[in-house]
Amino acid sequence: MLATTNTLLINGIEAVPVKVEVDIQNGLPNFELIGLAQAALKEARERVKAALKNSGYEFPNRKIIVNLAPADLKKEGSHFDLAIALGILLASGQINAVYTENLFFAGELSLDGSLRQVPGILPMSLALMGTGKDARFIVPAANCREAGLVHETRSLAAGSLQEVIAWLEGSELLEPVSDERIEDFTDSDVAPDFAEVKGQESAKRALQVAAAGLHNVLLIGPPGGGKTMLARRMPSIMPDMTREEILETTRIYSVAGLLNAEHPLISVRPFRAPHKNASSASIIGGGRIPRPGEISLAQNGVLFLDEFTEFNRDVLEALRQPLEDKLVTIARSQATCTYPANFSLVASCNPCPCGFYGSDLECTCTPPQIQKYLGRISGPLLDRMDLHVEVPRVIFEQLRTNSSSESSASLREKVLQSREIQLNRFARHKFKLNSQMRPADVKRFCRLDEASEALLKNAFDRLKMSARAYDRILKVARTIADLDNSLDIKIQHLAEAMQYRSLDRKYWHN
Repeated sequence: MLATTNTLLINGIEAVPVKVEVDIQNGLPNFELIGLAQAALKEARERVKAALKNSGYEFPNRKIIVNLAPADLKKEGSHFDLAIALGILLASGQINAVYTENLFFAGELSLDGSLRQVPGILPMSLALMGTGKDARFIVPAANCREAGLVHETRSLAAGSLQEVIAWLEGSELLEPVSDERIEDFTDSDVAPDFAEVKGQESAKRALQVAAAGLHNVLLIGPPGGGKTMLARRMPSIMPDMTREEILETTRIYSVAGLLNAEHPLISVRPFRAPHKNASSASIIGGGRIPRPGEISLAQNGVLFLDEFTEFNRDVLEALRQPLEDKLVTIARSQATCTYPANFSLVASCNPCPCGFYGSDLECTCTPPQIQKYLGRISGPLLDRMDLHVEVPRVIFEQLRTNSSSESSASLREKVLQSREIQLNRFARHKFKLNSQMRPADVKRFCRLDEASEALLKNAFDRLKMSARAYDRILKVARTIADLDNSLDIKIQHLAEAMQYRSLDRKYWHN
């Protein structure tokens, strides 16, 4: 007998409906799972078998064929368990249920028949919202708050296989998932305040510019200057996330299995700081089972790479395409996944191996050692860093001063004003921020007067800039003008933007 049930699979951060077809035939006992099911999914046989027996049902001692359609998409994960188990029960006639095409199931079965939490419920709920059907989505009770974020999808929470069967047979009701309001989620993990940082006013200004336009920053200076302190405080001056950004970022964490069941929402801008020994797959994404990397987990937030020059060269070079395209594509033999990667990269490094080149302390490094150390950052990657900021050593008087530094709230006011200007300017465009402008948009929105044009030409020729560096100077100048509430880019705005490219000459040019 043939029976079908419905579930979904995760492809990147999108969910695709999957039909689970179960056919039970006479023949030698066998369980065959087809439809590009991967090794981990094939373990479902033993989970389903034990769950059925411990729930009071029989696992048919016949030939069972389970097909996951469409068969051209790779299937991975344990959330197929519930749909497979129900298909077997329907095909073997052990339950008497009226099954309709608008029912979808997701859940991992424990050996006792209870349902465990699974990743990816949010993108699945969003996919069902877009089908146009009156779909009902049965999810594990542990995922109910996550499913409740999508009000348009009718979701029901179940604690076990027996509860789902009783609901299908009409003998019991499943608890509807209550709608969760994003406003009700508060995050106690508040970013530290810039007021705690003594000195470094120029670096604070640069990070304010970066936060306003979502630009990339390279902080360079001796150890102990406060580079890490500054980077960790950047989220505190960025605008609150919109509902669209919250759901977009939360969907990535849902696919990665990083959501908390009690707090299934990423409501503050992410700050990710992977270790310098992290692999390319963990930073960029991928692996045998493709997963989002740190650049995607930092979506709409900040990715901080401390000791930038100590990262593996392959990792650094792999950042080039995501920094340009704001997304990353992971290609495998049987599947291709695309993850968003729209973040502000804040990188920090010392100016030399000992860390004291250019400071008031003695540097013990030779010129070849310094050049080799900084040469780990290639020219094309350096071009993609919009602002190069020197962070000098803090002097004693700055540490002991009783005067208060400018707070994050004060810096954030101008960032919010700048973001509002950008949203209005780009209202009819697909992008929203200055850093996302294409060359044609730069030409349109970053016009210069004659004096500014002459200044930029002189710097371009003298520093031997690339076309990419030229574009990025204009984007940063546009952001600085927005912070100054200026309609036009004036010469002082351009001069400040060019100042943030001075490290090209000082450290990397022979």
